[in-house]
Amino acid sequence: MSAAPTHASGAMATFVAALRAEGGTIAELTTDQRLASGPSEPARLAASGPRAQGLEAEYELLVEMIFEGCRLHYGPQRVVRTADHDLALLLGDQLYAMGLARLARIGDLEAIGELADVISLVAQAHVARDRELADAVWNAGAVAIGWGTDVRHAEAKELVRTGDPGAAAALRIVAAERRVKNGQDRRTASPTRP
Repeated sequence: MSAAPTHASGAMATFVAALRAEGGTIAELTTDQRLASGPSEPARLAASGPRAQGLEAEYELLVEMIFEGCRLHYGPQRVVRTADHDLALLLGDQLYAMGLARLARIGDLEAIGELADVISLVAQAHVARDRELADAVWNAGAVAIGWGTDVRHAEAKELVRTGDPGAAAALRIVAAERRVKNGQDRRTASPTRP
């Protein structure tokens, strides 16, 4: 008798199934190899915030799609794999669009804007070859999706845009404070999503 699937393996199985249901090249290049590793930290984080309450699985899936798109652009590839760099860029763009379309169906315009910022700021971080900054952008973006944004979050993102060397630290601080201020998880805060 096999054990019941954990949330992590169930979430990744849902992700893989969604990619395969899309059909075409993305379905052909989707692999099960990494199911055991579970969803990405940004996907788990965004889905655990009060703004995702009642739609946790959908937020986890759509953020995972966008995060996987980022992995196709900058590496390392995880679920969708190809050695063709140009194809990886196209598939990454497709995953961005798939995730944002799912978010649009929910009607969360604030999160759409936040993920658009994440995509552009991560690109800027990778041009600068700053993996630490890219990780900080993803973490802060996931917190903003799950817990909402404020002026300090916008100011920290502006530091990234201007190339400020303290941008990664500012993003980490603002994200940590936002989670504490608004409750660590959905059990301690109420949703503010439309």
